[in-house]
Amino acid sequence: MARRGFRPRRSSRSSGLSSLVLALGLAAGAWFLLEPSDRTIEGRAHAVDGDTIRIGDRSLRLEGIDAPEMRQTCTLDGEVYLCGETSRNALIRMILNRDVQCRSSGRDRYRRLLVSCTVDGRDLNARMVEEGWAVSYGREYQAEEAAARSRSAGLWAGRFERPQDWRRQNAPAQ
Repeated sequence: MARRGFRPRRSSRSSGLSSLVLALGLAAGAWFLLEPSDRTIEGRAHAVDGDTIRIGDRSLRLEGIDAPEMRQTCTLDGEVYLCGETSRNALIRMILNRDVQCRSSGRDRYRRLLVSCTVDGRDLNARMVEEGWAVSYGREYQAEEAAARSRSAGLWAGRFERPQDWRRQNAPAQ
């Protein structure tokens, strides 16, 4: 006699395995999206612009500084120049053929890791501001910015718009 409503029971082993696979998938996804702070990333870096580098396949945003955008122009002795490119070139010179060590502290709104980096034991973020090719973005590098301004170093040798202001005025129409 056939039982009514009989359904073969799933083995607890297969449902346990499915749960484990699902849990591992969720954990891996969370790790990827929320990547822990205080993580170290090291290697040869490529400068994307004056405040962003790539190490391997990771895009890293130098925390606490803001450099001119690649299309941004500034003036020096009455002449217009691409200060975004000049800023990137300064960063290239600082990292070229050197190992860069970075410590992550989170992510920015574009999902790039926010990092503080050193090259040959020197703070790369601070150096970009000290040499005048980036400005302080927050409070951490205000002393370096004041020193660069007083020496008329880098951007401070001419006239420029703070990158944040330039982006606001040159944002693409939505």
